[in-house]
Amino acid sequence: MSQEKIWFITGVSGGLGRSIAKHAALTGATVIGTLRKKEQIDDFSQLVPGKTYGVLLDVNEHADIKGVIDTAVLNFGRIDVLVNNAGYGLFGAVEEVSMEEARQQMETNFFGALAVTQAVLPLMRKQQGGHIVQISSQAGFRSAPGLGIYNASKFALEGFSEALALEAANLNIKVTIVEPGPFRTSWAGDSSKRAAEVIEDYSDVAGKLITTINSYSGDQPNDPEKGAKVIVEVVNSENPPLRLPLGPEAHEAIKNKLKSVAEDISHWESKAIKTGFAD
Repeated sequence: MSQEKIWFITGVSGGLGRSIAKHAALTGATVIGTLRKKEQIDDFSQLVPGKTYGVLLDVNEHADIKGVIDTAVLNFGRIDVLVNNAGYGLFGAVEEVSMEEARQQMETNFFGALAVTQAVLPLMRKQQGGHIVQISSQAGFRSAPGLGIYNASKFALEGFSEALALEAANLNIKVTIVEPGPFRTSWAGDSSKRAAEVIEDYSDVAGKLITTINSYSGDQPNDPEKGAKVIVEVVNSENPPLRLPLGPEAHEAIKNKLKSVAEDISHWESKAIKTGFAD
């Protein structure tokens, strides 16, 4: 596929989603971007005039997704790249988060992405090609105190995406899981939610990290414009990776977890593998 692809990106009102849309359009792609507010549509459509088109969609409204996808195909003929970017961060120790707060987090970050993916897959199967980009997080690979339910939503996203990569490979459908570290977006600020309950016993661990994350909102070390350029370059490459950590912090976090897992496995391996009937 040439760079004149048709991209469909969820959650383009700002942050990484908007940056990805801009840089994809600047490479010659046509970008359909979803927004939850009508007043945001014209602004996005003028981002790269003639190349970016805003559409109204809340990924939590699953019944609306197929109609929006069908309209995009009617207008542009195909969808070559899907980017599931819509989502938000939920902060709170595991005990602090209510079941309703947890369900809302999973609805957007997991079920929303799953619903859009399932809506696009029949089209990509028919085309015998496409690329699905899941915007996860370093938190989708490595957990942190105060982010347990957010971690769970991104772990779930990564789980089905790994399976999908195996299921769809022979159909020429590629999958890339993007795992950003701290980028200068509103994720840690206005776009995030805090569990309503706060338990003092967790203040020195979960609470401390949440305060730190909130304090650097708007001052994160990584540039979403640069991150978006890497993502677009990966999509336009011949052999895109399954996983794409973004930023030095994400690389360090993931390498540290891999090291920790390897150490755990090695320490208990001699006993843990002796589980057969003959042992």
